[in-house]
Amino acid sequence: MEEHRLPAAQAVLLGLCAVWAVLSLLNSPVPDLAPLQNLPTILVLGGVAMALRRWPLPTSSVACIVGFLALHTLGGRYAYSYVPYDDWFMELALPAPSRFFEFHRNHYDRLVHFSFGALLVLPIASTLERHGKISRRLAVYIAVEFVLAASAVYEIFEWALTMLLAGNDVETYNGQQGDIWDPQKDMALAGAGAILAAVTLTLRRLTAR
Repeated sequence: MEEHRLPAAQAVLLGLCAVWAVLSLLNSPVPDLAPLQNLPTILVLGGVAMALRRWPLPTSSVACIVGFLALHTLGGRYAYSYVPYDDWFMELALPAPSRFFEFHRNHYDRLVHFSFGALLVLPIASTLERHGKISRRLAVYIAVEFVLAASAVYEIFEWALTMLLAGNDVETYNGQQGDIWDPQKDMALAGAGAILAAVTLTLRRLTAR
């Protein structure tokens, strides 16, 4: 299969994300768990770069992939449960989200699960449409189904991995924060993000006609 040169903009995006993943490990407040979250991100970025050389995608799709991985990397630095977004808002003289919305847990992981669906539908659909030679409508549908399936598989993987961790690290790693319905809510948010992205792409295609 013919290989293509990676566009400069895409190479920069992937490179910056890789640097961000490495820097996120420095002085992490959870040094035992951050590598489990973010070292695989570097491998994923390398895999994405190799795949793009064979199956090129628009820069917008690559930006969506990088955006999701960047959000994940930030969460991984703090084991998700300890992302200090309240402090960041207060430093900007803005109300702390936890106080404003009366949150009883750290919700950064919810944002990333939603972003998984919202940001990955476009690159998945673009890949299927360009290289799978299927219609846009079917590609978007399969992309949504992929997000739902991948979310379920991830939650099973997370459960299996936490079974192998030391007892004190289990709750910190999986970010359940005492919510027995955490996996179901995470999957629901990923699905909601995917459906929103699918509707947006469909409306853009209709209005472009």
